[in-house]
Amino acid sequence: MKKILACLLAALTFSAWGSEAGPPLDRFPKQRLTDLAALQNGAKLFVNYCLNCHAAASMRYNRMTELGLTEDQIKKNLVFAAEKVGETMKVSLDPKQGKDWFGAAPPDLSVIARSRASGGGSGADYLYTYMRTFYRDDTKATGWNNLVFPSVAMPHVLWELQGQQRAVFVEAPDPHDPKKTVHMFNGFETLTKGTLDKAAYDGAVADLVAYLQWMGEPAQNQRIRIGVWVLVFLAVFTVIAWRLNAAFWKDIK
Repeated sequence: MKKILACLLAALTFSAWGSEAGPPLDRFPKQRLTDLAALQNGAKLFVNYCLNCHAAASMRYNRMTELGLTEDQIKKNLVFAAEKVGETMKVSLDPKQGKDWFGAAPPDLSVIARSRASGGGSGADYLYTYMRTFYRDDTKATGWNNLVFPSVAMPHVLWELQGQQRAVFVEAPDPHDPKKTVHMFNGFETLTKGTLDKAAYDGAVADLVAYLQWMGEPAQNQRIRIGVWVLVFLAVFTVIAWRLNAAFWKDIK
């Protein structure tokens, strides 16, 4: 029954945007995926703000050498929950304790960016929007709510960077029935400022999401580069094969 009520609540919240998929997703700046400085900053944010509760058990710390970091830099600045850089990114939080504290055990984030992809956008788009749409809600146990994931159990771990905001909702005519009204989101109102301004915070979130996207498939950029060269080779070879075929059959009637 609780699950059914939760689904109904989510459906009612999503109806404010006229779609079961939820609010429109903001587009993640894809250029961050090839920016080593952005990926390194994203890795730093991940281990400082996410790795306290969320594991990334499919990723080893020393894999970050592919981001231009040395093993010594990784060990001194990024390894807080392990002893060796060859270990996986696990956490000491017991899943049962996590469930007791948050209502659900914090999920592993190894492939979270890939798992959140939908018709509304990529997984990176989802995460980029999600981390920027937390707002204060005193009716929730954590004191926080989220536009993309209503009634989420996770508190806003980056609130000191972003500051605190509240969501403004208004009653508007239902586009399907003018006699009715719907509860619609009408923007955010700043309550307290964070250590970063809006542009800097959006940039920090973009770096974090870029790292999460990279972590889900570290070979992604290399795969794309190889794929481009393969397509170029196939295009050139097709032209050569076409001309050879024409030359071979030109005297045959």
